[in-house]
Amino acid sequence: MAADPNKPNDGARTILIVDDFDDTRLLLRTWLQKKGFRVLEAENGNRAVVAAESNRPDLIIMDVEMPELDGLAATRKIRELRNCESVPIVAVSAYGADQYRAHALAAGCNEYVSTPFEPEELERLIRALLD
Repeated sequence: MAADPNKPNDGARTILIVDDFDDTRLLLRTWLQKKGFRVLEAENGNRAVVAAESNRPDLIIMDVEMPELDGLAATRKIRELRNCESVPIVAVSAYGADQYRAHALAAGCNEYVSTPFEPEELERLIRALLD
């Protein structure tokens, strides 16, 4: 696969964090950067769609419940973007029921993680999706 001319060639994979809570984005950004990832952020679904289209991240961590455009609607829009059809998307939500997981997968997410989660488990999932 050819290198993307819009990405720096330092080998770091780019993860887009989409969450309406500043503290959650800060926590995930700090943790992911320590793990060697480049991090982009969006605070709602509309901005997530724009960020995905303009940056083509390697993976997206998508909060489900957000104002303006929720995470599942944003996922459906991202899946329609050229070059973003196969970007792994991990839905994150406090709702742990199987029906929410089914909705996330039906919307185009690759996986669903309930909060709170173990960081090591999320890291294993991210690395598995990026391989």
